[in-house]
Amino acid sequence: MFTGIIETSALVVSAKETPMSTRLTVRPKRRLGGVRIGESIATNGVCLTVVQKTASSFSFDVIAETLRKSNLGDLKHGSLVNLERSLVYGQRLHGHYVLGHAEGTGRIGAIRRGKKDVEFFIKVPARLLKHIPPKGCVAVDGISLTVGRVTRTGFSVYLIPHTIAITNLHTRKPGDRINIETDILVRARKFANIR
Repeated sequence: MFTGIIETSALVVSAKETPMSTRLTVRPKRRLGGVRIGESIATNGVCLTVVQKTASSFSFDVIAETLRKSNLGDLKHGSLVNLERSLVYGQRLHGHYVLGHAEGTGRIGAIRRGKKDVEFFIKVPARLLKHIPPKGCVAVDGISLTVGRVTRTGFSVYLIPHTIAITNLHTRKPGDRINIETDILVRARKFANIR
């Protein structure tokens, strides 16, 4: 489990096809000490297992189902991804509960840069939008964000300079595909009401 508070971004070193998966190797911009093989790291909000590591990089095996549900298949050498290690119980929870299971992707529809804020409008399928309430939480490429406006086709989020600086959002542009995970508590409540 994760919180959606990004620790660092990382450059994609390679994304190589293997007989059973795509081997994704990333080089963090800031050293993440103590990472072990078998550990879970959310990569653009997708929970991946470290299968290989060097002093400066980590590798993950990404299977076909993960590639279908996320934007990880779009990555290439030089792409920037967001990294977060799993939650340690007993520490402060600064974001919201994030499972690292991208439910699908949305597309950035527009980016509005104001004098004091930046607004991203993200178009998402109706099956995801029904779990995104105004002022609720959503994970966008693994980043815990508060929902601003909700429309018939998507939602917006407002970003502070710190979030833009330490995540991959400063590289994003309209039309880019972005991973979406809705708030598990909203989904659980709606599921409980159905039963």
